[in-house]
Amino acid sequence: MSIIARRQRERTEMRQLILDAARSIFLEKGYDHTSIRTIAERIEYSPGTIYLYFKEKDDIFHALHEEGFRRLLESMQPLLHVQDPMERLKAMGRLYLDFALKNKDFYDLMFIMQAPMNMEKDPCNWEMGSHTLDFLKSVIRDCQKAGYFKGKDAEDLSFMVWSTVHGMAALFCRNRCQVYENREALDLVEKGFTYFSEMLERY
Repeated sequence: MSIIARRQRERTEMRQLILDAARSIFLEKGYDHTSIRTIAERIEYSPGTIYLYFKEKDDIFHALHEEGFRRLLESMQPLLHVQDPMERLKAMGRLYLDFALKNKDFYDLMFIMQAPMNMEKDPCNWEMGSHTLDFLKSVIRDCQKAGYFKGKDAEDLSFMVWSTVHGMAALFCRNRCQVYENREALDLVEKGFTYFSEMLERY
């Protein structure tokens, strides 16, 4: 391995070390109580090392957002091969829920945790999130071409679908399903999504 390649690998590994530590601290302490110094202490480096990779805390939070959306979008790519658009839409919802259930930390950072996220005010910084939402909109438009959702607006429909599935995911991730006594959280999510899928087909 060349010196340049080795240095690049070391930079990549250090950047990921910072992100992994930051994700853990954000979830433990919240955005406001996380600082560059606390992240540096967790990985046992000086704050100056962090600044070699990220200008400020918001940059780190944004990078974690991007990583989460990248993982989510990559998991959805195989759905392009599903011919029936309604089946593709339902499969997309299931993949979204599966991502949330298996990646509660990322999901919390991406959609639930309160943070300023000044980076997201610039549309150029919301590229991965935009790609994911555009994927949903394109599937809904394909459903309309196939005869579903007649007379409905694709933008409004995308919000309805996203917010409904997000609600199920958020309730699960924040352990709010426990209010249903004698019911398993996973079973509630599964049944809830099944009913929602049936409603979509009739909408």
